[in-house]
Amino acid sequence: MNVDNKQANKEEQNKIRNIVQTICISLIIDLLGFTVILPLFPSVLEFYKNNDQGSLYTSMEWAVSSFRKFVGVPETEDVNSVLFGGMIGSLFSFLQFLNSPIFGAASDRFGRKPMILISLVGSSLSYLLWAMSKSFSFFIFARIIAGISEANVSISTAAVADLPSAKARSKGMAGIGIAFSIGFVCGPMIGAWFAKQFSHQYNFYCGPAIFGFLITVFDIMYVAKSLPETLPPKNRATSMAVSVKDFGHLLNPISLFRFSAVGSVQNTAKAHSLRLLGVVYFLYLFLFSGLEFTLTFLAHRRFSFTRMDQGKMFALLGLIMALVQGGYIRRKMENSEKQIALKGMFLLIIGLTVVGLSSSVWMLFVGLIFFSCAAASVVPCISSLAATHGDESEKGRVMGILRSLGALARATGPICASVSYWLVGATFTYVVGGLLVIVPWLLLQRLDSICVGDKKKSS
Repeated sequence: MNVDNKQANKEEQNKIRNIVQTICISLIIDLLGFTVILPLFPSVLEFYKNNDQGSLYTSMEWAVSSFRKFVGVPETEDVNSVLFGGMIGSLFSFLQFLNSPIFGAASDRFGRKPMILISLVGSSLSYLLWAMSKSFSFFIFARIIAGISEANVSISTAAVADLPSAKARSKGMAGIGIAFSIGFVCGPMIGAWFAKQFSHQYNFYCGPAIFGFLITVFDIMYVAKSLPETLPPKNRATSMAVSVKDFGHLLNPISLFRFSAVGSVQNTAKAHSLRLLGVVYFLYLFLFSGLEFTLTFLAHRRFSFTRMDQGKMFALLGLIMALVQGGYIRRKMENSEKQIALKGMFLLIIGLTVVGLSSSVWMLFVGLIFFSCAAASVVPCISSLAATHGDESEKGRVMGILRSLGALARATGPICASVSYWLVGATFTYVVGGLLVIVPWLLLQRLDSICVGDKKKSS
C-alpha cells in the first residue's frame, strides 16, 4: 500500500512538473513572437507615414499632435514616434482589459487548454495579417486581432492556480515571470535581426511577422501535444456567463474592482482581501507602467541615449529580472508572497527616486537595478496571492479579472505619466511617483488584518 501511495505521489509530482514546464516554455515561445515588434515601432510608423494611402494615419497623427501640444511636449521626431507608439500600445492594453476576464470565464467552463489554443490561433492570425499589411489601417486591424487574442497569459496563470499545492503554484508563478524576462530580453533582438535580414527583398517587417507566425504555430502544436488539462470537468463551471448582468460584471471597471463575477467569495473575508489585491495590483502597475514608459524620454534627453543604448538598457533590466526570478523568487516565494511583494515595492520607491535624481549614467543604472528587482518580484507575488481565491471553477475569472485590471493600468498609466513628465519635469514625476508607491504598499500591509477582522465578525 505504501509503495502504491509513493508511486501515485511520484506520478502526481511528475504531472505537476510537466504542467509548469510546458506552460513556461509555451509562454517563452509566445512572448518571443509578441516582443519582436517592440524595437520596430518607430520604423513601422515611419514606413506607413511615407507609404499609407488611406487617411487613418493622418487622423491618428493629428490626435497625437493635439495631445502633444496640450501637455507641452516639444515637437521632435523621436517624441512624436514614441507618443504614437504609446497610443497604439494603449489600444492594445485596452483590448486586453476587455478580453482577459471573458477568456478567463470561458476557460472556467471549457477548460484551460482549449482556450490557450484558441488564443494562440488568434495570435498566429494577427502575425499573418501583419506580414500582409501594406496599409496602416490593415496594420491596426492586425494589432486589434492581436489584442483581442492575447489572453493565454491570464489563462496560463489560471492553469497554475489550478495546481494542488502552494509550492507548485509559487514555482509556476515565478516561472511565468521568468518567461516574461526571457521573452522581453530576446524577442526585441530577434525582431531587429529579422528586420535587417528581410529588408533587402521585402518590407522590413515581413521577417519579424513571419517569425512570429511560425513560432506561434509551433507553440500551438507544442501545447496541443504536451500540456495536460489542469481543470477536470468535475471542477468546471456549469455554464458560461450569458446574462447582460453577468457580462457587465466582466466588463464594467467598478464590477471588476469588486470582483463581482466571482460569486464564491462575495460577502466573505476572501472578497475583501481579493478586492484589496485588485486595487494594489492596479495602483502598482499604474505607477510602474507610466514611469517605465517615460524612461526612454529621460534616458534620451538627460543622457543622450541612442536607440541602441536604450535596447542595451532594457536588455540589462530583463537579464537582472530573470536572475532575480530564477535565483531568488522561485525558491523563496512559497508562503512569503506578501513579504516579498512589500520588499519589491520598497525597492521601487528607492529606484524611482534615484532615477529621478540621477545626474550621471552610473546613478541612473543604480536606480534601474532597484527598479528591475521590483519588476521581478511584485507581480508574480500578487498573482500568487490572488490564485488562492475563488472556487476551482472560478480561477480563470479571478486571474482574468486581475490581468484585466493590470491592462487598464497599462492603458492609462503611460498617459498620466507623460502629462506629468512634460508639464512638471522628470525629477518631480519620478520622485513623486516613487513616493506614491507607498499607497499600494500600505494597502498591501492591511491584507492580513482585513481577513482577521472579517473572520472575527463572522464568528
